[in-house]
Amino acid sequence: MIIGLTGTFASGKDTVADYLEHKKGFEHYATGDVIRELATKQGIEPTRDNLRELGNKLRDEHGLAFLPRTIMEKKAKTNKVIVSGLRQPDEITYLRSLGDFFLIAVDAPIELRFKRMQSRHRPGDPKDIDEMREKERKEMDSSAGNSQCIKDCMEAANFAVVNDGGVADLYHKIDQIYDAIRNKK
Repeated sequence: MIIGLTGTFASGKDTVADYLEHKKGFEHYATGDVIRELATKQGIEPTRDNLRELGNKLRDEHGLAFLPRTIMEKKAKTNKVIVSGLRQPDEITYLRSLGDFFLIAVDAPIELRFKRMQSRHRPGDPKDIDEMREKERKEMDSSAGNSQCIKDCMEAANFAVVNDGGVADLYHKIDQIYDAIRNKK
């Protein structure tokens, strides 16, 4: 089984992935980790803008599904995999082609996401909510073929979760989704 995670900035995708990894026995791979790894090798500072540009360049050079294909072909060791950070519809198409794939979209109110983002201290994260809105706008809906289209990815999801409560509430919602996935099999 492959579970894909997509969603807005700081919505809780990593928290969902960590929960599924530690409580349900999945391997977890993030597309962003693949890009950060390549950025480090190339001496590129891992800011959000630099990583977005590198991701777009990689899609141009190696195909739109380059990131999840790299994960599935070179990193995944079992048949129980989470691929988080899906931002391009062709990434989802590729994973669906492998079969036994389910996509979960994670979202939360922007004010809460901004607060979470501030606490994680990643390089290049927005300094204020207006900057966050602008960066998110660039990743949500792009007309460039190689660019990120999180909005389209979220619309393609089999399941959606709004992470607007505590961690226990999120885990409960994920358990319900996981049970629904297992019942579909």
